[in-house]
Amino acid sequence: MSEVVLEISHLHKVYENAAVIEDLSLTVHKGEVIVIVGPSGCGKSTLLRCINALETFQGGEVTLHGESVSKKSKDLPGIRQKIGMVFQNYELFPHYTVLENIMLAPVKVQKRKKSDVREEALALLKRVGLDNKADSYPRQLSGGQKQRVAIVRALCMHPEVLLFDEVTAALDPEMVREVLEVILDLANQGRTMLVVTHEMQFARAIADRVVFLDEGGICEEGTPDSFFDNPKTDRAKRFLNTFTFERKNTVMR
Repeated sequence: MSEVVLEISHLHKVYENAAVIEDLSLTVHKGEVIVIVGPSGCGKSTLLRCINALETFQGGEVTLHGESVSKKSKDLPGIRQKIGMVFQNYELFPHYTVLENIMLAPVKVQKRKKSDVREEALALLKRVGLDNKADSYPRQLSGGQKQRVAIVRALCMHPEVLLFDEVTAALDPEMVREVLEVILDLANQGRTMLVVTHEMQFARAIADRVVFLDEGGICEEGTPDSFFDNPKTDRAKRFLNTFTFERKNTVMR
């Protein structure tokens, strides 16, 4: 087994006296793609936000290579640079061009040479089929294009772990595939990723391990084949059943 990159131990998160995440533990190895699925409100997005210390949690610990990740961490900005996060609503600056959006953090935060960052950003844009959009503004892009720019922006920070939070949720169906293909390509490159999604076919194609959350805890986890073909818990069976339909009866006249 490859080295442990990220470890979540007995995580506990409370909103207004209600536990959103309760005693959750998860270990992520280098190069592993973990897909997190579950019903709405089960804590999927909150879990990702706790991993990146965007949320304060009340108990447990998150560590990246053994270094604590929390609001109290002495070098939280430095740690966050190692954990890239892509949100479902893009979070692009509307008054900056695509290239400026991508270059901003590497140049301003990481103090990297502007010419080097520009070269890398243009190469990444070409890789996702957007090299002709470098000088465009977000308002001139489709939803799928904006999401691919957001992914490139995260990659340009050289993160050790990538978090994807329902990145296709706000997209039209025709735009979903172009974004999912970029993420699948990253998985094939051996990137360490945690992906929250409702796209079950995509989850099966990309995951090394599927983690099913329910009521703030891990209800079941396993390989894609074992989870989708032979779920062990009744709760997982009921969840997966919501994605299948029988063909309607037809009446011969």
